[in-house]
Amino acid sequence: MFDFVGKGSRFSLLSLVVIISGVVLLAVLGPPLGIDFTGGAMMTVEFDRPVTLTDLRQELAGLGHHDVAIHSIEGIEGEAGFLIRTRELAEGEKQEIMRAFEGLGLTGKPSYEFISGEIARERARGAAIAVVIGAIGILIYISWAFRKLPNPFRYGTCAIIALVHDILIVMAVFAILGGVLHLEINLMFITAILAVIGYSVNDTIVVFDRIRENLGKGARQSFETVVNNSLMESLSRSLNTSLTTLIVLAAIYLIVGEAIRSFIVVLMVGVVSGTYSSIFIAAQALVAWETGKVGKIVRRAA
Repeated sequence: MFDFVGKGSRFSLLSLVVIISGVVLLAVLGPPLGIDFTGGAMMTVEFDRPVTLTDLRQELAGLGHHDVAIHSIEGIEGEAGFLIRTRELAEGEKQEIMRAFEGLGLTGKPSYEFISGEIARERARGAAIAVVIGAIGILIYISWAFRKLPNPFRYGTCAIIALVHDILIVMAVFAILGGVLHLEINLMFITAILAVIGYSVNDTIVVFDRIRENLGKGARQSFETVVNNSLMESLSRSLNTSLTTLIVLAAIYLIVGEAIRSFIVVLMVGVVSGTYSSIFIAAQALVAWETGKVGKIVRRAA
C-alpha cells in the first residue's frame, strides 16, 4: 500500500516549487490581464477570404500594436471572423487599422466597444468578491456537513487551503504559459476559476466523506492510517473522474475556436490540480492538524 501520508511533504514541496515559479514570473512580467480588468477596446471584424490569426497579428504588429489579444469566432455565412482586444485606440489609429484590414478582405462594418478603466476596476472588485464569497460559503457548508465529527471546522479550513492551492497553481501555469499560448485573465478566466473551485471541493468532499465513514467503523487505527486507507479507497474514483473530464476538455480545446480556449486551459489545469490537492494538500493538512503537528510548528515559531 502506498504511503500517501508519509510522503505527503514531498508532494507539497512539488506544489511549492510550481507556485513559487509562477509568483516570480508574475512579479517580473506582471499578470496577463485582459481589457476586462485593465480597460481598453474590443472590436469584431470579418473577412470574405481566408485569414489566419498569424496574418492579423503580423498586420497589427507592423502598425505598432504588439500587445493585442485575437480570438477567432464564427463569422456570417462562413466568413472568417475575429474578436480583437487591445488598448484604447485614437481615431487615427482605428482608421489606420481599418485600412490595413481592408487589404485583407474586410467585409461589413466592424463593431467597436470601449471599456473604461473604472468599469474594469469594478469588474475586478466584483470578481474578487465572488471568489471570497464562494470560499466562505464552502467553509460554512463543509463545517456543517461534518458537524458530527470532532473539530468539523478543520475539515472546512483544509478544503479552503486546497482551494487556495488550486487557484495559485492556475495562476502559476498562466504566468508560465501565458506568453506562449496568448492567454489572458478576463471574465471568462474568473468563470473558470469558480468552476475549478466547485470541482476541487467536490473531490475533497469525496475524500473527507470516506475518512468519515472509516472513522465511524470504530477500528482501532491511528488517524494517519485511517486517512491513508481512505485515500487508497477513493483514489480510483478520483483518477477515473479526472481522466474522463480531461479527455472531454482536451477534445473541446482542439475543436473550438480560441474564444474560450483560456477557459478550457483553466479547467484542465484546475481538474489536475483539484485531484492532486484533495489527496496531497487537503488530506495532508487535515492529518497535520489532527495529530498536533500544526500546533508544534506554531509553538516552535513562537
